[in-house]
Amino acid sequence: MSELVLHWSLWAAQIMLGMAFICCAWRVARGPRAQDRVVGLDTLYVNGMLLLLTFGIRSGTDVYFEIALVIALLGFVSTAALAKFLMRGEVIE
Repeated sequence: MSELVLHWSLWAAQIMLGMAFICCAWRVARGPRAQDRVVGLDTLYVNGMLLLLTFGIRSGTDVYFEIALVIALLGFVSTAALAKFLMRGEVIE
């Protein structure tokens, strides 16, 4: 019973994360301001990371978890760099 619930909940989570991924990609492409695009990129990497985590849970391999960790680290650093660039116009002082 619990295996069936896990299967269907992972399937539903992947469908919803895929739809959220599409919405974030639309925000990045059609954002009226640069700040909207940065927020869209931020949520895009979070949704991609969560989608990889659900793939890792479904397949049972550790590779997806390691890739998700790398995406989380790089996404955080890139969001911080883009925010600093939008605030001051330069990344490195």
